Amino acid sequence: MADRWEPDAFKARVDEVLREFVTREADEFAAVDPTLGAVAERLEAAVVDGKRLRAAFCYWGWRAVGQPDSDTLVRAAASMELVHAAAIVHDDLIDDSALRHGRPTAHVALRAAVGVRPDADAAARSLAMLVGDLLMALAGQLFATSGLPAAYLVRARPLWAVMARELIAGECLEILRTGAEPDTETSLKVIRYKTAKYTVEQPLLIGGALAGAGARLREGYSAYGLPLGEAFQLRDDLLGLFGDPGHTGKANADDVRGRRPTALLAETWRLADDGERESLHTLLGRDDPDGKGLDAVREVMRRLGAPDRVEGMIRARVEEALGALHELDLPTHAANGLTALAHSAAVRLS
Repeated sequence: MADRWEPDAFKARVDEVLREFVTREADEFAAVDPTLGAVAERLEAAVVDGKRLRAAFCYWGWRAVGQPDSDTLVRAAASMELVHAAAIVHDDLIDDSALRHGRPTAHVALRAAVGVRPDADAAARSLAMLVGDLLMALAGQLFATSGLPAAYLVRARPLWAVMARELIAGECLEILRTGAEPDTETSLKVIRYKTAKYTVEQPLLIGGALAGAGARLREGYSAYGLPLGEAFQLRDDLLGLFGDPGHTGKANADDVRGRRPTALLAETWRLADDGERESLHTLLGRDDPDGKGLDAVREVMRRLGAPDRVEGMIRARVEEALGALHELDLPTHAANGLTALAHSAAVRLS
């Protein structure tokens, strides 16, 4: 790959790695018994879509140290996408989300494989949980067999435990805070651990560790990665409620219906008076088959200016990330690549 950042070309490289690796693993899984075919299909389906941002951050964490383009590094970076695929399967299961990228989520798709039985829904959810577990295991396998020198892999391997711990901590925090009184600082902590770290910071640090990055560069990666990862999730929160489902591929009532601790809801709650809070309390979490309650929540949020507040939070974090990036004195191609990625992460329709 030339030093000029070509995201489509990079995505194609990562897609090819994932397709070949996961297809082979799914075939071996299905060979155990014919009844496992539907589960194997969900492994393959889990990696069909994606912007490959996490792989890209890992790639530039490597390149920014001065390392050249490398197919083996791309294989290692692709493992970040399997971590993401595992997190998505588990997240959809926890949130009981029916759609992802416009298609049924794993636990919904696996319902047909279970057949007619009293515990069919629970069984399908259990199968989906195991699909997510296997995807996480496969992520480690792809990383370890990427072809990079063992000494490089040893430098980065401890960061995997950190990434898993922080990701799961974030998921647990979200579960524990769901339904509680909204609070902006708490919401930001949730997204920092649930999304920001494994989306931007840890892939950068892993790429840097593989390349032998020094302490100052690693600190710079965190100073850039954390605010940018938060901006990514704040954008996701806005798209989740105000975005076009045709672009996002997700049902836009999920966060409101589940009373999840998003910063958007927390800012709305902070700005609301007692009457507006009472109205929100009535609207949130209720069955809303015609969508009128969701429209009412949106109207309250717009009237209070909460979406604009979140947009401001996104802008501030992108500026903070780019400021940290400019302090690092990186090679021009790496600085350009990471700048372009910052805009891709924070300004998007899906």
